Amino acid sequence: MREAFSSVTRRGLGRLVVSALIALGAAFTPAHADEAVQPFSDASKLVTIGGAVTEIVYSLGEEERLVARDTTSTYPPEAEKLPDIGYMRALSPEGVLSVGPSAILVMEGSGPVETMDVLETSGVPLVRVPEGYDREAILRKIRVVGAALGVEEKAEMLARRVKADLDAAEAEAQKQADGKRVLFVLSMQGGRVMAAGKDTAADGIIRMAGGVNAMDTMSGFKQVTDEAVISAAPEVVLMMEREGHRGSRDVLKHPAFASTPAGKNGSLIRMDGSYLLGFGPRTAGAVRDLASALNGSETVTE
Repeated sequence: MREAFSSVTRRGLGRLVVSALIALGAAFTPAHADEAVQPFSDASKLVTIGGAVTEIVYSLGEEERLVARDTTSTYPPEAEKLPDIGYMRALSPEGVLSVGPSAILVMEGSGPVETMDVLETSGVPLVRVPEGYDREAILRKIRVVGAALGVEEKAEMLARRVKADLDAAEAEAQKQADGKRVLFVLSMQGGRVMAAGKDTAADGIIRMAGGVNAMDTMSGFKQVTDEAVISAAPEVVLMMEREGHRGSRDVLKHPAFASTPAGKNGSLIRMDGSYLLGFGPRTAGAVRDLASALNGSETVTE
């Protein structure tokens, strides 16, 4: 099956699957960052939820285990050939369990809560992979995935390679950094700017690339007023690359940006979202590309 399951399938067959699995009664406690991760007894039919988790499985050479992935898991391109069980923050238990997984690896923050509650009591072993937006968080993800799959040595080798690459990328970024103020825009629905504050992937990647988050006085993603954007005085606007996106001139002509240094200088960067914000094995490349783009403020894609 190479397409997402229909709602009819999820409500019909899916409910039967969920009921049958819950009837097994074997609850499984997911792993957390401060707990030792026990390897799955059977990971031959693995579902991964979270783009970084799926990338790590491929980077470990364990992709033959995969039977499905979530919508955010688009890299490497081969992953898109797998069945799509839905968006990681809007999952249904029926969709996840309909593929008959023997194990589930899920990124922390996936949901909704009700779905996670069902999955955790379904009898299918589940491990949560802790999220985070810095170098140590990436290494932790690799080690948790490796432990769950019983390939700790391969995971440690990958972690060492990724650490060395990240160290080098961050060092290069700091050499060329001039502390540019960067405002990450998640969306502009209805003309309202949804910006990234602290404790976000956008904040993490901006800092790693040697920039300054212009909205670091708030936490999370929030809609901000035009006055707040003007006061933040961003020198660069950073956005995700999307099909059919508005042109750079249109974005920077918005009243919130027009009078800022970014608007006056036409400084806007667009990058692929999963590459820029994934915080997985490719992040060192994203750091290098963003740092170079900040230096020249050109558009970058991956």
